[in-house]
Amino acid sequence: MNSNKVLNATGLACPMPIVRTKKAIDELEAGQILEVHATDKGSKADIAAWCKASGNELVHQDEDGDVFKFWIKKA
Repeated sequence: MNSNKVLNATGLACPMPIVRTKKAIDELEAGQILEVHATDKGSKADIAAWCKASGNELVHQDEDGDVFKFWIKKA
């Protein structure tokens, strides 16, 4: 899946993946896609909940070994 920006949040514990995700998405234009890579197991629920609360769209999520990948479309 194509993305406009990739955020590497691997190795970070909660709440840092969300903090970095918010900062990175603020730098994008509406409709652009942010790809987030995280290793914190809690990020699966946290990213989905943050997207719902912030109005951004979680377009897709995937797992590649122990790395969780999320594609978020900026509202």
